Amino acid sequence: MPVRHLVLSPRAPWSWFSPHFVLGGRLALPRAQRDIFAPPWPDVAIGCGRSAALLTRMLRKLASGHCHAVQILDPRITPTHWDTVITPRHDPLSGTNVLQPLGSLNPIDDAWLEDGREAWPTLGKLPSPRVGVLIGGPRSGIRIDADYARHLVARLLARQHAEGGSLLILASRRTPDAVMEVLRAAVRDVPGLFWSGADDSSNPYPGVLGWADRLVVTPDSVNMLSEACSVGCTVQTLVSLPLPGKLARFHQSLRETGLLHDLDSHSPVRQTPFRETEAIAAEVRRRMLAV
Repeated sequence: MPVRHLVLSPRAPWSWFSPHFVLGGRLALPRAQRDIFAPPWPDVAIGCGRSAALLTRMLRKLASGHCHAVQILDPRITPTHWDTVITPRHDPLSGTNVLQPLGSLNPIDDAWLEDGREAWPTLGKLPSPRVGVLIGGPRSGIRIDADYARHLVARLLARQHAEGGSLLILASRRTPDAVMEVLRAAVRDVPGLFWSGADDSSNPYPGVLGWADRLVVTPDSVNMLSEACSVGCTVQTLVSLPLPGKLARFHQSLRETGLLHDLDSHSPVRQTPFRETEAIAAEVRRRMLAV
C-alpha cells in the first residue's frame, strides 16, 4: 500500500479547539496545506496528537466513510468520531473501537537494534556491562534537577566501581543544563560516552539501545520507558518522589509485568522484549478487513 506522510498545522481558531471544532473543514489549514490535504482520499489515515485528531476526524466525513481513520493518543473527546483510537492503558478512555497498549508505540525490533549496532560499532568495544542511561527532564509533578542527578550518578558510579563496565549517558531536549553539568562532571573519568545534543555528534540513541546490557531511564517519559522495555535487557529507574496519577499507573503496570525495576535491584540480565506495535497494527488490519 502506498504511504504518504503529511505534516499539517491547523490554524487558529481550529487549533485552539482541536479536535472539537470542525466547522469549515479544510479551511482549518493554510492554503498550501489544503492543496495536499485533498482528494483522492486514502483508504486509511493515521494521526497522532491533538492537532492531527482534528484532521483524522474530518477525513471520515470528507471521504464519505471510505477512509478508516485511526487516531493515536487520547483525543479528549468521545472516540466514536474515529474508526480506531489507540491510547495507552493508563489513559481513562474506553470503547469498542479503542485499543489500549500498555505503553507507547515504537519502531524497536530486532532489525532496528541490529541497525543501531551496525551504525555505532565503536560502542560494542566499550567494556561490559554497558549501561545505557536515558535522561529526560522535569514535567508536572516530577523533579529532574541537579539534586536528582547527583543521587542518580552516586548509584550509577557505585555499581560501576563494583562491577566495572561503561556508562552510555544520553540527555534529551528536555534535560536542564544543570543536570547535564552534574552528569558530565561525574562521569568524566568513566569509560563510555556522554551525549548532550547535536554539538556532541549525531544522536547515538539507536546504538546505545542496540549495545546496552542494562538500561537506566528517568521516570518522566512514557516513550523512553516503552522503548527501553522493547530492547530485551533489564530496565531500571530511580523514583525520588511519588509520581503523578497516570504516570504512577503506567509504572505500576510495568513493574507488575516484570518490565521495570528499581535502580538498586539486581534483576535478570535479559528479559523478553516488550513489543506491542506489531500486534496493534495486526489488530487494526483485522478491523479494517472486517468492515
